[in-house]
Amino acid sequence: MNFNVNPHNLIYSDLVGLRVRVAASTDPTHVGVTGTVVDETARTLVVSAGGREKIIPKISSSFAFCLPSEVMVDGSSIAFSPEERLKRLQRRRM
Repeated sequence: MNFNVNPHNLIYSDLVGLRVRVAASTDPTHVGVTGTVVDETARTLVVSAGGREKIIPKISSSFAFCLPSEVMVDGSSIAFSPEERLKRLQRRRM
């Protein structure tokens, strides 16, 4: 579990292990998928939901992460690899 993740640094954090709900998507079969992020690529989140893994494209979706309150995130703001998001955070702090 990512204990230091908060609404201010979520988009720069490792998302694996976080609870998530797909709030909106261009694919109606993805809307409402709820589970735990088990893997992440630059363009997708892999969500374990109901014993199955679902691959959700980031760019065409919006997500609600539970931190413990829900934090809404537009998929386009996290449509980078975890390493690239960390680099962006480091640049932002300079």
